[in-house]
Amino acid sequence: MINSNNENVDQRHSTLTKRGCGYSKNDFLPEESFTSWGSYAQALRETKTRLINRVLSRSSDQSELHEVRDCSQHQMKKSLNWFDLIWLGIGAVMGAGVFVLTGEATKSLAGPAVLLSYAISGISALLSVLCYTEFSVELPVAGGSFAYLRVELGDFVAFIAAGNILFEYIVVGASVARSWTSYFATLCNHKPDDFRINVSSLAEGYNHLDPVAVVVSLLICACACISMKGSSRFNSILTILHVAVMVFVLVVGLTQANLANFSPFAPYGARGVLKASAMLFFAYVGFDGITTLGEEIKNPGRDIPVGLIGSMVVVIITYCLLAATLCLMQPFNQVDVNAPFTIAFQAVGMNWAKYIVAFGALKGMTTVLLANVIAQARYFTHIARTHMAPPFLSVINEKTGTPVTATVVMTVANCIIAFFTSLDILASLVSIATLFVYSLVPLALLVRRYYVSGETPDKDRNKLIMFLVLIILSSIGSGVFWAIGEHTWLGCIICAGVWFFTTLGLNLTLKEARKPKVWGTPLMPWLPSASIAINVFIMGSIDGASFVRFSVCTAILLIYYLLVGLHATYDGAKEIENKGTNTTDIEAIARTNANE
Repeated sequence: MINSNNENVDQRHSTLTKRGCGYSKNDFLPEESFTSWGSYAQALRETKTRLINRVLSRSSDQSELHEVRDCSQHQMKKSLNWFDLIWLGIGAVMGAGVFVLTGEATKSLAGPAVLLSYAISGISALLSVLCYTEFSVELPVAGGSFAYLRVELGDFVAFIAAGNILFEYIVVGASVARSWTSYFATLCNHKPDDFRINVSSLAEGYNHLDPVAVVVSLLICACACISMKGSSRFNSILTILHVAVMVFVLVVGLTQANLANFSPFAPYGARGVLKASAMLFFAYVGFDGITTLGEEIKNPGRDIPVGLIGSMVVVIITYCLLAATLCLMQPFNQVDVNAPFTIAFQAVGMNWAKYIVAFGALKGMTTVLLANVIAQARYFTHIARTHMAPPFLSVINEKTGTPVTATVVMTVANCIIAFFTSLDILASLVSIATLFVYSLVPLALLVRRYYVSGETPDKDRNKLIMFLVLIILSSIGSGVFWAIGEHTWLGCIICAGVWFFTTLGLNLTLKEARKPKVWGTPLMPWLPSASIAINVFIMGSIDGASFVRFSVCTAILLIYYLLVGLHATYDGAKEIENKGTNTTDIEAIARTNANE
């Protein structure tokens, strides 16, 4: 039976390789549950049993590093080092956001204290980076957070998180491509719509077709497909030029500095500074995509910590300096909300500088778009390896060592949305998925450090569950009280106290069940606990409509999971078992319950 299953798998792989672009149903749904309508009907009847199995099932480090990775037939090329990762990290994070978000945060929320807001949000992002770093060193695979969550929180949680973040990657990729057109138009002394095609017969918001965004996306896709090392070099060149523009803004801007503009320093008080830091946190997102490059890094234990942490430190310092420069050039109440740096240079008689700022933003958006395409393709590749998406998407091209199929599919999705959809609509679609996953990863890290299946006593496991629930509830409470209004400080303080004493209890009453092999997040359990609290707290500043969109997206994912993903992954897990892969004790318990 085992030999028969292995032969079937090999036959499917070989058929896929020979056919190239000609796919059949077996390439999309090769699992046993989809061989016939009768098989599918039987699978649907077993939905409850299978759901219990998959909710309780957890993957293992060994499975993610070997069995799951082997589903791609070929290996990705190990061509990246710490130097590449630093520039990829800077390029992924430092886009045009700082040129836009700084204006609103300064004028409406924080005043000159916006530099403190950037520092606070930067430190918050750095906490998430440290949690991601430990996982990515231990599990250097293409799935990034999806793989980490599969190992510690199980298939079901990993799928919901990954589905939401993939949707956000597509939306962000489309919006960056549309923004690229806008900044390119500025450089050419044109309005953005001059480069778009107006089709009056289409609905408003979808009637300004953007061929430039599509062309740029396709060029970036080609670069990402041909070579990861080549993409890294291209990114390094553009990012170095982008940093040069940042240095220009700092040096030239400081020649026009006036210390009197720093008074009053915090006109909106501490609440304004914190509200601004919640907004500016989104200027730091993108680093998680770098963790999907684990399979292409020569020395993960050394290169990943240096690359991830080093790039984030550079970004934090740069953002704080840029914010300080802007506030020294102009009184905070004169800062323009939409184009703060451009207007600031115009105000001091340097109108020509707007072209350099636009040029820098254009290069920044190019590297963000490249990092976005690379990351979402690798996420999708690993998801397909687990059968949660069609397995043919997991194939790695033998010649280039890159996931060509997944890259092309994700780019096509980006292009379709970018071609039709206006920036206003795309901006409103950005959900809370990023913060949701940023909260789950440190939660998974606490589980990893304090619980080992089959070794941790039931009493300690139950304590850990209680502590984690209290950490989550106290963090949610702080975010809710903050969102309610200005006179809820007492509620925030009480929730913060619960969080503090819960984390202290975790620290004092439980011993770590597992130590990191190569590199570990410091200050356990305080650092990941603080990361959870901060990310959940920031969610409290997001509008209710975003939560509705997140709920709708999650509901769609649940429907897909119950109808397709659940049965595909169930069959895939059985296939791995038949190959002799060891499973965790919790999976054995799940199978026992299913049989009963």
